[in-house]
Amino acid sequence: MKRREFLKFASCGCGSLALSSCSSAPITNRKQITFMPESMINNQAAAAYASFKKKAKLSNDTSTLNLIEDMAAKMKIAISAYFNNKKIDDPTKDFKWEYILVDDDKTLNAWCMPGGKIAVYTGILKVTKNTDGLAIVMGHEIAHAVAKHSVERASASLALNVGTMAADIFLGGAISRTRNTVGRTTGVDILQVGIVNPFSRVQETEADYLGLAFCSLAGYDLYAGPELWKRMQQENKGREIPQFLSTHPSSANRIAQLRSWIPSIRKNFPKLKNV
Repeated sequence: MKRREFLKFASCGCGSLALSSCSSAPITNRKQITFMPESMINNQAAAAYASFKKKAKLSNDTSTLNLIEDMAAKMKIAISAYFNNKKIDDPTKDFKWEYILVDDDKTLNAWCMPGGKIAVYTGILKVTKNTDGLAIVMGHEIAHAVAKHSVERASASLALNVGTMAADIFLGGAISRTRNTVGRTTGVDILQVGIVNPFSRVQETEADYLGLAFCSLAGYDLYAGPELWKRMQQENKGREIPQFLSTHPSSANRIAQLRSWIPSIRKNFPKLKNV
């Protein structure tokens, strides 16, 4: 295929995908391109989760696991009730929720795969400190799944790869040469820093906002959010990289942003009855 033919094919393909697959994130209404099938992503996540459970060392702390399950169930009810009350399609309606507690005191992490597959590491508990702190973490991770961030990332990655390849051909390899030169000189990938990282930070900020909204609907203390990130900032003192090199907002920015959101979130997402 000649270069001009390829460019025509690539641009038409990317354009049609973008136009036909434009959706909006729930609540924030941020525009998303999500042409990868959600069912495929969810099936892949379910398989990966099952494999992870077989290999991971699971904690026998049943009381904490029960707390996680109760908290997730509470948020699940609150999220579904919110969307049903608004007469909006519930993005969690096809979720098959599962929860595990991983016995790993060195890992300060938790995650929620597409379809509601949740894992919490015991290490994060020393930072969450209490039920409300853990709720903030859970709300954030659940928000990633609710907003279909994995579907969006997979779609964006494909679009970026095809688009970059088309542009590079058109420019005679200039993008590749520049990327390699900058990488060798600075150790920085210009596409990672210029496109991938900012995109990821947008998703993380959105998950912070949605997670805070879910915590409010479920009746948790929203001020636990800034306090959690103050503790996380202290935990990572001296090891936190500059924000532009990171896929996540800085702790300082998260603390300020969470505080600024609390009044409006309390007003717009009051605790639901019977939750």
